[in-house]
Amino acid sequence: MRRASAFIEDKRSRGVWLGGALVALVVLTALVGPVVVTADPNRQDLLHVLAAPSREALLGTDHLGRSVLARLVHAARLSLSLGAMAVATAALPGIGLGLATAFAGGWTDRLLTSLADAILAVPGLILVLLIAALSPGAFWPLFLGLSLTQWVEWFRMTRAASRSALASPAVEAARLLGFSPWHILRRHVFPDLLPLFGTLGAFGLGSAVLALGALGFIGFGLRPPTPEWGLMMVEMLPYWNEAPLALLMPPVCLLTLILGLQILARR
Repeated sequence: MRRASAFIEDKRSRGVWLGGALVALVVLTALVGPVVVTADPNRQDLLHVLAAPSREALLGTDHLGRSVLARLVHAARLSLSLGAMAVATAALPGIGLGLATAFAGGWTDRLLTSLADAILAVPGLILVLLIAALSPGAFWPLFLGLSLTQWVEWFRMTRAASRSALASPAVEAARLLGFSPWHILRRHVFPDLLPLFGTLGAFGLGSAVLALGALGFIGFGLRPPTPEWGLMMVEMLPYWNEAPLALLMPPVCLLTLILGLQILARR
C-alpha cells in the first residue's frame, strides 16, 4: 500500500513539474522574448518574404517579410495578458457572488443560480462570438465576452464548495460559539477553496487563450496586423508549402501552453 501511494505521489509530482515547466517556458517567452528579440513584429520586408530561418530571422519570415519569431513572442504576451485579465475579471464577481449566495441563500441564491443556468445554456464560444460581433476586431468586446463566459463557472463552483464547507462540523461549532460570518469565512471556508481557485484559474486561462486563438483563426478575433497565434495560423495557411515552420510554430506554442495548464489543473 505504501509503495502504491508513493508511486502515485511520485507521478503527481512529476506531472506538476512537467506542467509547470511547459507553462513557465511560454511565460518566460512572453516576458523576456520581446526584450531579447528586438525586431518589430509588424515591420514588413517585401524583399525577403517567406525567407528560410537565418541569423537575422531565426524562424524565418512570413508572407509579408515579418519576423516569425518576433510575432510569436509578442503573441505569447498578448494571449497571456488577455487571458489573465479575463480570468481575474471573471473570478472576482464569481467568487464574491458564490460566497454571498452560499451564506445568504433564499431568493438571492435562486435568482443568481437561474441567471447562471441561463448563461450556461448558450455555448461559451457562441456567446463570445455574439459579443465580439458588436465591434469586430476590437479588444474590449473580446475581453468582455471571455470574462462573461467564465464568471459562471467561478460562481457555481464557489457556491457549491462553500455550501459544502458551511455544512461541516467545524463551521457548526463556530456558529454555536457565536463567531461572526467573516471569521467563519476567513478561518473555515476560504482556506478550503484555495485549491479549487487554483484549478479554476488554470482551466480558465487555458480556455481563454484557446478561445482567443480559435476566434482569430475563424476571423472573429483581433485584426491584422496584431501578432496573435490564431491569426498567424490562418495567414500562413496558403503558404504552408513554402514556409511550413511559420505555420507550425503558432499551434505548437498554443498547445504547449494549453497542455501545461491542463496538467497543472488536474494535479
